Amino acid sequence: MKHRIVVLGAGYAGTYAAGNLARRLHPDDVEITVVNAEPDFVERLRLHQLAAGQDLVKRPLADMFAGTGVRLRLARVEAVDPERKTVTLTDGELAYDTLVFALGSTVADHGVPGVTEHAFHVTDWAAALRLRDRLESLGEGGRVLVAGGGLTGIEAATEITESKPGLKVTLATRGEPGAWMSPGARRHLRRAFDRLGVAVHPDTRVVRVEPTRVICDDGTVFPSEATVWCGGFAVHPIAAAGGLEVADTGQIVVDGSMRSVSHPDVYAAGDSAYAIGEDGRPLPMSCASAGFTSMRATAAIIGRLTGREVFSAALKYYGNHISLGRRDAIVQMVDGDVRAKSWYLRGRTAARVKNGILNGAAWSMSHPTFGMPARRRRLRAASGRAVGAAVV
Repeated sequence: MKHRIVVLGAGYAGTYAAGNLARRLHPDDVEITVVNAEPDFVERLRLHQLAAGQDLVKRPLADMFAGTGVRLRLARVEAVDPERKTVTLTDGELAYDTLVFALGSTVADHGVPGVTEHAFHVTDWAAALRLRDRLESLGEGGRVLVAGGGLTGIEAATEITESKPGLKVTLATRGEPGAWMSPGARRHLRRAFDRLGVAVHPDTRVVRVEPTRVICDDGTVFPSEATVWCGGFAVHPIAAAGGLEVADTGQIVVDGSMRSVSHPDVYAAGDSAYAIGEDGRPLPMSCASAGFTSMRATAAIIGRLTGREVFSAALKYYGNHISLGRRDAIVQMVDGDVRAKSWYLRGRTAARVKNGILNGAAWSMSHPTFGMPARRRRLRAASGRAVGAAVV
């Protein structure tokens, strides 16, 4: 009997995990199934571009996994039962021997009234298209309020302003936008806001979203015909509901091999994993973290099943790349304590670097088993019930 590996989610983390496992494990011994609700791989890091009116390349998952041996099942995950080792889908039930939980995250409303009913966001393809339609419906002088001064908020505000200069875009944020960056990078960010015409309101917390305005904690009211909520991310509650041990964030608590501390046949990667980096802090929800955690998880699974010692990726966070429209960006590196270094890139050079990073990530996702076969390992036990190799 083949060892059944089920990967939930085909984002950056899930797609990499499925492809790497297919490349490294012998097909006579394993059966790999990827479950995803949508038929295409989504470049989440470019969804603000889609919302601003730009077209993105469609990347069908069926084409990406063609010839790899990976089975694609288009369905939505409704529940996970780690005791029975089953996953409930919209079209039935799926059993597993090893589960890779990579369902990612969605927008977090933080309990702010009106966000769900009236705000837009850019955390998935359909949501980005809804925002795109709304922006295109606004006439000259249409007012857009972006709530949140993190990476997503900065990129959304600058992209929308550059692509649709007839709109009036306001950025409202609890603190200073880009406060984590070096002084030089923050100065460049402020100049970019001024150049594009983004009206920035720091130290402003939105407490209610209404159809045509937002209300802030100090009583300030901003008119807004399209409110873009960029207030952070929340993970799917499926893991907690299934009895997996989770952190306060709802993320699955994992050990250094990305293995669930409560259920050893479950691994988590990407935003779904509450993973502690080498600096002793939880890894942030990001594309970079998705790469490192999926590398660590797949290395652990391969080592466990084949009985071989497998070296895994370091869990480090190197920095941020922030687009400021299509021709400007900031690349800010951080040190081992996740503090901004004085060194950073800016302008067109940074934009080219960021675009290269995203293109490279998209290419690797589109070729999940590039170089296949690559020393495809046999399982220690033909039945697929192998356990226990160390991963260092």
